[in-house]
Amino acid sequence: MTVLHRFFNSIWYQPNALAWLFWPLACVFGCLVQHRRRQYLGGKKAAFHPAVPVIVVGNISVGGTGKTPVSIWLLEELKRRGLRPGLVSRGYGGKAPSYPYLVSETDEASVTGDEPLMIHLRTGVPVVVDPDRSSAVRYLLRECDVNVIISDDGLQHYPLARTVELAIVDGSRGFGNGKLMPMGPLREPVARLQTVDAIVVNGGLDHTLGQNLQIPADKCFDMTLQPGAWRPLHTRAGDDAQPWRGDECHLPVHALAGIGHPQRFFQTLDQLQIPHQPHPFPDHHDYTELDVEAFESGWVLTTEKDAVKLRKFAQLKGAYLPMNARVQPGLIDVIIARLDDFDRHHRHLY
Repeated sequence: MTVLHRFFNSIWYQPNALAWLFWPLACVFGCLVQHRRRQYLGGKKAAFHPAVPVIVVGNISVGGTGKTPVSIWLLEELKRRGLRPGLVSRGYGGKAPSYPYLVSETDEASVTGDEPLMIHLRTGVPVVVDPDRSSAVRYLLRECDVNVIISDDGLQHYPLARTVELAIVDGSRGFGNGKLMPMGPLREPVARLQTVDAIVVNGGLDHTLGQNLQIPADKCFDMTLQPGAWRPLHTRAGDDAQPWRGDECHLPVHALAGIGHPQRFFQTLDQLQIPHQPHPFPDHHDYTELDVEAFESGWVLTTEKDAVKLRKFAQLKGAYLPMNARVQPGLIDVIIARLDDFDRHHRHLY
């Protein structure tokens, strides 16, 4: 991790008086956030209302909470119900030649961003990246056969109207010190959760949501991440064999994680009883030849999100571990009910 990343994590998620140095900036940030939201909700600024329902999967805090696994789960659930979903994303970490940009399986993460590419490779649904999500939605509706759209990490993107809001919360880290950026990790106040349609808590409800939030229990849904089957980092690696296991392996095992909460991946490897050397990197880290040089003589185990960037290094030997969201039953029913309401309202208007 970078020094700056470590510093802010130390003042956000541990008691640290240094956080108060950023209190004036947090006050300014909070005023700007509330003012911007009011402008769109009050109609002073126009939001784009697509002709199909939009489901936002987002959070109120900085860093990984499990949004991408939830987006994948949701896309698969919608497909199982006969819907034709597509996804739009800002494409953080990527630099496309032009926007909007339709993701393809031959793209590099440096073009599309790691999460959009990962989602497209896993689900096969059309994914469009554009910093202007409304522009991405227009392109998706014009060029692809979709009838419902997921906006990945779009909770604070108010220029795009939404039918359903899902907020994902990290059950192990919670909201840190509960302060707004840069004093704390929050993009919006915790009270914002009272206005979303559902709250998905990664790891369980008891660790995060206090009684003072006054959020109805039927709005909260448990979610756990379960490891899937190991997959080779390169297709030339053959099957899903795990040569890093057992006494016959004499090479070092390096665990690489450039995600919002790297420790979660290392803990998963511990639970799977895989001895490893942990190597945390900043979220969305763009790996270079210099980064991976030290790992070429051993095995590399990594996350699915990191794998879309590490696959370009042919000299690496290893595998990645897909994580699957298991969401408490009932959430999909809430979402489908909102979509049905949208359809009824749309038919009434037209």
